[in-house]
Amino acid sequence: MTSVEPSYGSDRTGLVWGFRFAPGGTAEPIDAENALLLLDRLGPHAEPGFVWLHFNLANAATERWFRQVGRLPPAYLENLNETLGSTRVEQADAWLVATMHDVLFDFTFDPADVATLHLCVGPGLVVSARSRPLRSVDRLRASVKAGVQFRTPAELLGHLLRDQADVLVDIVRQVTRRVDQIEDNLLDRRVAARREELAGLRRLLVRLQRLLAPEPAALFRLLTSPPDWTDEDDVQALRSSAEEFSTVVADSAALVERVKLIQEELAALVSEQTNRTLFLLTFVTVLALPINLIAGLFGMNVGGIPMAEHRHGFAVVVLLVLVVTGAAGYLVIRRTQD
Repeated sequence: MTSVEPSYGSDRTGLVWGFRFAPGGTAEPIDAENALLLLDRLGPHAEPGFVWLHFNLANAATERWFRQVGRLPPAYLENLNETLGSTRVEQADAWLVATMHDVLFDFTFDPADVATLHLCVGPGLVVSARSRPLRSVDRLRASVKAGVQFRTPAELLGHLLRDQADVLVDIVRQVTRRVDQIEDNLLDRRVAARREELAGLRRLLVRLQRLLAPEPAALFRLLTSPPDWTDEDDVQALRSSAEEFSTVVADSAALVERVKLIQEELAALVSEQTNRTLFLLTFVTVLALPINLIAGLFGMNVGGIPMAEHRHGFAVVVLLVLVVTGAAGYLVIRRTQD
């Protein structure tokens, strides 16, 4: 059998990488042709071990290869062209068909940097397919190349779920650090706390929750009646992964509530500063009103203007303006204090 080193791109069949897991040994890289030869010999009652094949859906040859194999369930092939939707883990005869979501390998905290991963897990075979590079799957591949051993396909699936939970934990931690910085600025009453960034972080967490939150519930429903080819250790590993994922989703939900509270506090602070600015403008307007009113009255070019010929007329008018302005300012300040 000829082994090949998988590259990050896909080959002519759409295969990004493939591994054959032998009992008690490390994984061996394989290509699509050797995978076809192994599929007929792998299974619960045949040669021990299983195969993991990871494909790129952006390559048009991927779906042709899937149909050429003729072993994959129709439910899996029907879901390959599905865009972002709800997370599902279903049984199709002896297979587990899952539609999951993960962040892109070059994730930049953009809510759009989430893509779909299609999984098909059965006796002796794990098939995963995505249209863009995903971070959790690449972590799993790194673990395989580092020598981590997997007994069954279900154990590989459980490790993938834990990797996905770890990725979400990293995202929550990084978002928490950024939220801490914004909150510190807010406590220092620096309103320029990048409200747009805060809103973007909240949208990101809400999107991740919406896409990932159904996953633990779907797994728990599956574990009530697991496939025949799984053993008790596999079920326990999947249950542990589901519980860990539930904890991470709960942490992200708590962080969303915290971001919401910071947004409300920030809005209240902005409103307070706006009110202070409006009060200042109102105060200046009130102070300028008496002098404008008196100047308008005494500036009329008509006869009978008071003190037009008086020796101290200007001083009297200025004193009158000061008294009226002071009284208006006092009333505004007293009204504000009340």
